[in-house]
Amino acid sequence: MIGIAGSGAFGTALAVALANGGREVRLWARNPDQVAAMRSQRRNDLALPGVDLPDRLSIHSDMAEVCGGDALLLAVPMQALGDLLDTSPAIGLAQPLVACCKGVDLATLRGPVAVIEDRRPGASVAILTGPSFAADIATGLPTALTLATTGDAGTLQALLSTPNLRLYRTDDVRGAELGGALKNVIAIAAGIVIGAGLGDSARAALMTRGYAEMVRLSLALGARAETLAGLSGFGDLVLTCTSTQSRNFRFGCALGRGEGFDPKITVEGVATARAVVRLAASLGIDMPVTVMVDDLASNRTLLNDAIGQLMSRPLRQE
Repeated sequence: MIGIAGSGAFGTALAVALANGGREVRLWARNPDQVAAMRSQRRNDLALPGVDLPDRLSIHSDMAEVCGGDALLLAVPMQALGDLLDTSPAIGLAQPLVACCKGVDLATLRGPVAVIEDRRPGASVAILTGPSFAADIATGLPTALTLATTGDAGTLQALLSTPNLRLYRTDDVRGAELGGALKNVIAIAAGIVIGAGLGDSARAALMTRGYAEMVRLSLALGARAETLAGLSGFGDLVLTCTSTQSRNFRFGCALGRGEGFDPKITVEGVATARAVVRLAASLGIDMPVTVMVDDLASNRTLLNDAIGQLMSRPLRQE
């Protein structure tokens, strides 16, 4: 049995894909009313419209009912992960705990694996990340992800793979965490460029310089460059900077157009940018694109001023 804590779009999509792949899956949702609706309608139209829930997938409001299986996937937003662990004693050490969120915790400036390890010492912890939209996974479109852990990666890799969901494993947990977190910030920046009408050439330049920032910070924190060049870094960056399915990209487009954005939609890159600016400053690392995103998202600067600051930086060797 595979348990999944979190009934948002990604958690539900993973539940559907794994159940369709022949696994018994139990999905936890916080709201009992949502659980009742999902059980009766066999849909989760609130998070993943139009996708039927397979028979092998059951829905639960009691966390204990999804724990104790072969693995527990923690598919809640990054900024909610610590609270979930603090308030859910049923999440123990009986199974591997797999983070399925991307970001940097604002309180600790650490990634999801570190947050889990802090609260569950001795647990076997992994992170599942990479270029993936929930709708693609749920509808069975081919998707490849990175599974990062220092534990038994082979067993988890086999457990969580399906005919249409291919997992590649690595032991560079820090690199996988940072790639998935930092690309959200650059996706917002790419959206700003497109929303402001600056064109695809400017977006390509922004993505390239943003990727350089991702690598610079990640190497300083002990990650490997090849991990950032893989699915969890470059692959995810390409996806989220070029598609309107990306919430971070859509949020950036709204910023670039000077429009509001639905506050009910979680945009992980906003909190990540705020955390990364603090983290980079503490390490003395220059991250101008990330600073621009944080300043614009926090209404501390105007768009034209932010663009001018980036374009007027000193000329230098690439």
